[in-house]
Amino acid sequence: MSANYIPQPDLGFIAEIRGLGGETLKKCYQCATCSVACPIAPEDSPFPRKEMIAASWGLKDKLIGNADIWLCHQCGDCTDLCPRGAAPGDVLAAVRSAAITEYATPKALAKAVNDPSKLPLLLGIPAAWFALLAIITTAFGGIMEKIFHFLFGDALGGRLHWSHAHEGAEHVIAHSNFVSTWFVDMTFVPIAIFATVVFFLALKRFIVDIHDNAVLEGKTDKTSLDYKALLQSVINVIPMVLKHDKFNQCEANKDRSTPHMMVLFAFIGLAIVTAVCGIMLYVGGYAGPYPQLNPIKWLANIAGVSLVIGSGMMIKNRLTNKTQITAYKDWFILIVVFALGLSGMLTEMARLAGVAWISYFFYWIHLIAIFELFMFLPFSKMAHIVYRTVAMGYADYANRK
Repeated sequence: MSANYIPQPDLGFIAEIRGLGGETLKKCYQCATCSVACPIAPEDSPFPRKEMIAASWGLKDKLIGNADIWLCHQCGDCTDLCPRGAAPGDVLAAVRSAAITEYATPKALAKAVNDPSKLPLLLGIPAAWFALLAIITTAFGGIMEKIFHFLFGDALGGRLHWSHAHEGAEHVIAHSNFVSTWFVDMTFVPIAIFATVVFFLALKRFIVDIHDNAVLEGKTDKTSLDYKALLQSVINVIPMVLKHDKFNQCEANKDRSTPHMMVLFAFIGLAIVTAVCGIMLYVGGYAGPYPQLNPIKWLANIAGVSLVIGSGMMIKNRLTNKTQITAYKDWFILIVVFALGLSGMLTEMARLAGVAWISYFFYWIHLIAIFELFMFLPFSKMAHIVYRTVAMGYADYANRK
């Protein structure tokens, strides 16, 4: 049986939801059409009607730790059928953004990602940083080579070198001669560790909160958390996530499934490329740029094209769909992902054309885009990949039907 609940309205939370793209929430008059229309809502305490009521009342404590906001895929069926134009899908998307900010640490950084006035700073810092690294690499390469040789000259049998561009490369243009690979790795490895730690700390709170919420609302038959069983449930839902099974049950915006899958598998492909290239470089001593006939190059090119086309289709969908609210948080991640893919393609095309300065310029843009994506991964809309997967795993673990 559900425990007694004392409502704690928060007007500030209502204003936050409206500012994140949920300005239509007050149009809801609780008819429950949305919950009836949603093809993926569980039969047991379906969404999004109860979430719309909670949002209208400003019940932050009922929403932030509610796994159901993540089970929603914002497919648009409920929004299309809403008789009042309350756009429940957009409201829940705004609630998810608020939840990301709530769980992320530091919160100031999370709020900056959703604040357009902070964009020049978020772009300017990495732009200046990589420009500085480029100046050091290009103007002081000889000095850095001597320092590196002095410190690591005998490491791994002399296989460590300052410059990773090898003789006989496919072209004379090597991006490690513009920004040293060491500088790139010294930047992104700590960022990856930072993002992992932020997610770990957030998920510790998130899992406890969604379980407490499920127990309070009678959405689970589990009285305690078994983390081993929960992990197995998360693993169980990964194939469902990869195949977009839930998304494909929707009708209104079913065509959005294809570009989402293209972007998802593009990132998986690029992750494989990054891992393999790292092993080839640091273990095998084989530096790039690699020949176009190299299989890892094929995968990189295919994934890059998929990323550009998929994110481009998502942007086009946002521009043409007048019923769906697209907030700043949506444009931020869409433009970053598109810029990452496009700058990577243009970098390679300019290199193959033998135009060094253009290739280096696009590589600088590419590094900035990578920084924006991974540094702000736990704070941007992209974080839904982690939270939604865990929430779906919890629904499986909790025997939610």
